[in-house]
Amino acid sequence: MSQMQQTDSASNGPGGANQEHAPAVMVAHEQALDGSGVHSRFIEAIPGERVHIIEGGEGAPMVMLHGSGPSALLFLPLLEKLTGVRAIAVDRPGFGLSDPHAWPTTVRREAAVEWVGSLLDCLDLKEAALLGSSAGGTWALWFALAHPDRVSRLILLGAPPTLSVNEPPPPLRGIASIDPANPPPMPPPSRETVIQSMGGMGEGDTIVNYPHQIEALVAAGRDPVASMANLDELQALISPEGWQPSVETRVSELEGLKPSTLLVWGTNDPLGGADAARKAASAIPDGHVEMLDAGHGPWLGHPDQVANLVSTFITGRRT
Repeated sequence: MSQMQQTDSASNGPGGANQEHAPAVMVAHEQALDGSGVHSRFIEAIPGERVHIIEGGEGAPMVMLHGSGPSALLFLPLLEKLTGVRAIAVDRPGFGLSDPHAWPTTVRREAAVEWVGSLLDCLDLKEAALLGSSAGGTWALWFALAHPDRVSRLILLGAPPTLSVNEPPPPLRGIASIDPANPPPMPPPSRETVIQSMGGMGEGDTIVNYPHQIEALVAAGRDPVASMANLDELQALISPEGWQPSVETRVSELEGLKPSTLLVWGTNDPLGGADAARKAASAIPDGHVEMLDAGHGPWLGHPDQVANLVSTFITGRRT
């Protein structure tokens, strides 16, 4: 039986209590976690800002950072299958049940690195493995480059945005031109629109196997707090021409990446497939790549295989 614990502190993040997530988001989390064998709780990585985490397992610590749009719940099919790992899946600021954060208009990369460091401090982790998907992979990569002494292993699931060997697909480039103060009218998210959106990321046929995750994505799409966090992040990373120059991560930077790194990418990842993955891995001194017949979320279609790859990479033992 899962349990959802809440800190005694009030939500005093940007905007305070008037930026509470929609009730449907909490309902979706409770339904997804019920009977899952993991538990969730709130911590304060930044004073006054709650961060929601989902954790389970015992062993080497691994912090999991999700991408733009979903929450840590999307990792649940993988988290439940890991062995020898204490997995800590984090709702990044503004997503899932975490409070939003007031990001600076510049130095976004530096601010994200600082936030991850504060998260590890709050979890009392001097060192941990970092696993990131999509924009969460970007954060994990940035932190590993800045603080290699705190990252025991680095795992990138799917192509991380801002890496110069990857490119944002046209639908994401269109988001860069949206005026946050006057967004175009859109129909409310539904099961059908979530499947369509995931299809654009190469995972339309896999997400249908996870009805709780679909409901969570529907709730997130109808949640003003998560929607604003998503738009803000995408516009901080993407321009109509490609990646924002201020956050683009050059392949040459990977040559100085010190932690052993595992790339698990899908051959149909719309941000970058096999060629991009191999270019990135070849630039990393201790880089390893595994290509799967998948899109942007390879663990959704291959949860057992990805769990085995990740667990083995961290512990040396196969599941």
